[in-house]
Amino acid sequence: MRTILFVFSFLFAFEVYAHGDAQPQAVDTSGLESLGDEWLETNPYSGNEQAIKIGEAGYTSNCARCHGLGAVSGGISPDLRELESGEEGDEWFMYRVRSGAIRNGVTYMPPFEGLINQEAMWAIRSWIETIPAD
Repeated sequence: MRTILFVFSFLFAFEVYAHGDAQPQAVDTSGLESLGDEWLETNPYSGNEQAIKIGEAGYTSNCARCHGLGAVSGGISPDLRELESGEEGDEWFMYRVRSGAIRNGVTYMPPFEGLINQEAMWAIRSWIETIPAD
C-alpha cells in the first residue's frame, strides 16, 4: 500500500510541477511607445521604468516556468541573468525569443514571434537587465 501511495504521490507531484505545454500569455504593453512593424536590433526600452514593470509581469507569465522565478535558473534552461549586455546581448535575446530553440527535432524553447509582440519582448529584456547575475 505504501508503494502505491508513493508512486501516486510522485506522479501527482510531477503533474503539478510540469510546465512544458503551457500556452504563452498575452502581455499588456499599454503605456509603452509602439515600435511599429519593423523589428528593432537594440532594446529601445532599456532603463525605462514602465517597460521594466511590464517586463517583469511578462517574464513571470511566459518565461519563469522554464527559466526560473526571478530569472534564477534551476539549471535546465539558460540563466538569463548571464546574458551579455548591450547590442550583442539584445541581438541574441531577440533572435532566440522570436525563433525559439529546436535541437535534434526536440523543442527546447518555443518561438514567441506572433504570440507576443515586439514591445513585450523588449520589455522582458529590460526587466532581465535589472537582475544582478549573483
